[in-house]
Amino acid sequence: MMKAPVGGVQHQLRITSSSAIALLAALALPMQAHAAGTRAGSTISNTASASFDAGGGTQTIDSNKVDLLVDELLDVTVDSSNPADVPTTPGATSQVLTFSVTNNGNGQEAFVLSTIANGGGDQYDPTVTQIYLDNGDGVFDAGTDTLYTPGSNNPALNPDQSITVFVIATTPGTVSDGNRGIVSLVAAAETGTGAPGRSFAGKGEGGGDAVVGSTGADGQDNGAFVVSAATVTLVKSAVVADPFSGTEPVPGATITYTITATVAGSGSLNGLTISDNIPANTSYVPGSLKLGSTALSDATDGDAGNYDGTKVAVSLGTIAGGQTRAVTFQAKIN
Repeated sequence: MMKAPVGGVQHQLRITSSSAIALLAALALPMQAHAAGTRAGSTISNTASASFDAGGGTQTIDSNKVDLLVDELLDVTVDSSNPADVPTTPGATSQVLTFSVTNNGNGQEAFVLSTIANGGGDQYDPTVTQIYLDNGDGVFDAGTDTLYTPGSNNPALNPDQSITVFVIATTPGTVSDGNRGIVSLVAAAETGTGAPGRSFAGKGEGGGDAVVGSTGADGQDNGAFVVSAATVTLVKSAVVADPFSGTEPVPGATITYTITATVAGSGSLNGLTISDNIPANTSYVPGSLKLGSTALSDATDGDAGNYDGTKVAVSLGTIAGGQTRAVTFQAKIN
């Protein structure tokens, strides 16, 4: 409050601002989080006023109105949605990494997507084949998600809006168990990128400028595959028992064959089957086929083994790395 003598009469002069009133009103309301504040293209208007007592009543005068057009801030973040490295196997195709792209700016912006698969820090370079835009369910399905074509369907996001992006890759057949392959997804504002503060005149939403934010308007994050492979080695041995309680391979002697399969690596082998032809000049001993200590029937039935008249076969199913299986059978020397 300021008192000033005018023409011998004491007047009261009070200056207020509509922006100050708006600020007080805003402080009384619950706070809402926004990516980069006021929406691009909004107009901030401000008019000051003065009121005074001229002796015949209160008079009010207004200043000129000042309008400011809010510029668009360009900001984006990319985050890997995979909680851990994604397992893969040598030569595997259609391997999926999942990312989230979020518009942290204050205006609608389209983003150009790209990948980096040779950035280093790993043991191999995945071959990126496709990028898909999620249909909203968060699960990759090539039949319902949208194949991304740079420049054709760059995802346009509103402030705070996110989209799930799937990167599809092939694993080279030459990789080894435990190898990692890193892929980075990059999202860059279609309007432009650069150092924070760089401005693109008239390119912002609503006709204002577009200004690069703290992310440089191009975010990226890494996802990784890890090779979970398995290999198998076979070792075959033979023990001879002759009719004279000796170990000579003479006619009438029985040979006990043992085939040991050892699976190594962090992965698993599926559909592993061991088979062995009955050697010439020998005859299979019926009922001698075993998996470990478990006897198997010779017929093709519900158990894992069979003898078809020329060879024995045992289906081991899926065997994880670090496990072994032993198959035994007998043949008599003719």
